[in-house]
Amino acid sequence: MSSLIEPKTRNLLVVDDEYFNYEILKAALASKFDVSYADSGQSCLASAIANPPDIILLDVCMPGLDGYDTCRMLKHTPETKNIPVVMVSGLESELEKKAGFDAGCDAYVVKPFSMSVLLEQINTIV
Repeated sequence: MSSLIEPKTRNLLVVDDEYFNYEILKAALASKFDVSYADSGQSCLASAIANPPDIILLDVCMPGLDGYDTCRMLKHTPETKNIPVVMVSGLESELEKKAGFDAGCDAYVVKPFSMSVLLEQINTIV
């Protein structure tokens, strides 16, 4: 009694104030994920509550609510606290990485990154 069931496509939310970065990620990840986009921390929170993704790729440097604050809020909101967050940043110091993990992220990937490294991180935590 073996029936082939297609695995459900996982939803990935990209949060980045640069739309171009989303375009690159979507092109690279669309074969494995249903990729959606939020352009700010505020829209990420609203989107994650309304339609919870399986994982969030969160840019650190954004105007308004930055990635650290957004991650903290996601991890302290009952509806979103269990969604894995991968922080993506050009900031590579140990202090910045520590701030990311202190905020609750599940992984921290430094830009520029290779897609294989990013996918490895995503697959490790989803």
